[in-house]
Amino acid sequence: MSTLAAVLAAGDGSRFGGPKLLVDFRGRPLVTWALAAALAAGLDETVVVTGGQDLGEVVPDGITVLDNPRWAEGQATSLQVVVARAVAAGHDAVVIGLGDSPLVVADAWRAVAASDAPIATADYGGRARPPVRLARSVWPLLPTDGDEGARLLLRGHPDLVARVPCAGDPLDVDTEGDLERWS
Repeated sequence: MSTLAAVLAAGDGSRFGGPKLLVDFRGRPLVTWALAAALAAGLDETVVVTGGQDLGEVVPDGITVLDNPRWAEGQATSLQVVVARAVAAGHDAVVIGLGDSPLVVADAWRAVAASDAPIATADYGGRARPPVRLARSVWPLLPTDGDEGARLLLRGHPDLVARVPCAGDPLDVDTEGDLERWS
């Protein structure tokens, strides 16, 4: 089974008040934490989807940058970019994480990837949060537009979902207050 790890990092940080992925979080750019964890998970391929902010300077070797020209239309368009890459490369599943979730660890990516459920989500003490694994069989169910992605599947198809206990912290930095609180 071939699995693609994908970090979604195409937004422009509107809730933050502007671009946030390059702001300092504990001594390095915020997005680099998610990129490092996804890469360290050691899945078959690792990509980052960009759009609203140029991240080229901080993306490490081993991660392919995928541009989403429709990023402003919502997260669903970034998922479609990931699925197109997965189809073209012959992957059987994708594991999706967020560029603004710096404390999700590589072990969480690996644990979710190891599930054989059609949809698997990390479970942090009872809270279902990314990363989320989506098997090829559910890709046609993903929305093609709007600002919802895998959450739509989690709600709409609970019978297909497995929750995988994970280490780490699923916090995401949405506002300047979040950054100050968790830095």
